[in-house]
Amino acid sequence: MTHLTATLDEVCEFIVDCLHATAPTQEAGYPLIRTPNIGKGRLSLEKVYRVSDETYQKWTRRAVPEPGDLVLAREAPAGNIALVQPGQEVCLGQRTVHLRPDKKKVDPAFLCYYLLSPSQQAALLAGETGATAKHVNMKDIRRLPLVNLPHLDIQVKVGEMLAGYDDLIENNQRRIHLLEESARLLYKEWFVHLRFPGHEHVNITSGVPEGWSRKRLGDIALLNYGKALKKGARRPGPYPVFGSSGVVGEHDKAFVKGPAIIIGRKGNVGSVYWSQKDFYPIDTVYFVSSEQSSVFLYHTLKNTQFISTDVAVPGLNRNLAHSLEFLVPNDSVFRIFEGYAQDIQAQIAKLCAYNERLAKARDLLLPKLMSGELAA
Repeated sequence: MTHLTATLDEVCEFIVDCLHATAPTQEAGYPLIRTPNIGKGRLSLEKVYRVSDETYQKWTRRAVPEPGDLVLAREAPAGNIALVQPGQEVCLGQRTVHLRPDKKKVDPAFLCYYLLSPSQQAALLAGETGATAKHVNMKDIRRLPLVNLPHLDIQVKVGEMLAGYDDLIENNQRRIHLLEESARLLYKEWFVHLRFPGHEHVNITSGVPEGWSRKRLGDIALLNYGKALKKGARRPGPYPVFGSSGVVGEHDKAFVKGPAIIIGRKGNVGSVYWSQKDFYPIDTVYFVSSEQSSVFLYHTLKNTQFISTDVAVPGLNRNLAHSLEFLVPNDSVFRIFEGYAQDIQAQIAKLCAYNERLAKARDLLLPKLMSGELAA
């Protein structure tokens, strides 16, 4: 067999529509894969919800996800597909589809990237339905045509080449996580446990070290409103677009100079992000200007429990946020911490930029390799 033309159903051992129910979650247990956890090629387990063993057994009655299986998002974001990696024991939530490629016909990694190629994404999403949340029908997934699949030997080479980029990205993500954790622990040690440099020689009264003070957020920084930018108005560019769930897109113009802090105002209330470069905050967030942003303030806000003031649509009241009090160190301790923390943020920024370049290189290669324009 030199080339194969078939449907997706014909090259898979099975394609299973996962349970149409919301799985009960808990703090520990098996990772629950929801559609936001399905990236382009890999599962994102950061801040993943978790389920009990009982829920896992119930939700995997049809099939237990194994390394080499694919997980596809039927909606939000429809069309994303990821390959289950060795060591990942996951539970698949609603609006996800479980595929097990037939390895005698198709290489799992190749199939994952093949389905992410522009032509296949267009074919897959052509039949999207739904008035509010667009979704892909199971029958369209099963009968999706796969045209001119190369020989398995070629598939394996192409899959390995593209997976190599994702391996590097994933490794960098782990390094980023370790750096973020080191900064978080340093902040906690100095400003929560008050074991800052020289603390042994400082008097502490009512939880306030001598020379430190308690200040309201409004006296330290102003929360500015983001600006509306509808999805259809965004244009490809180098500037990240921030919503309350983090980066939600890109644009060719920035609205705020970085580095700066972003805080969720509507939706994901009180979420806190740091942007090292210029960015565009939309109207679901507040931002702190670059002049008033510091890594100390970023971690202080990350350690703050913000209260939503709207039952129907979660929202963060600016006046209430401005009235919150924080412990502020003296200039000496502030400068020392800021020096350490800024160095960590700079390392994180470099790794993020490297990952962006890797992702762009992978995405440029993807259609060329799938069309046969480039040989693996």
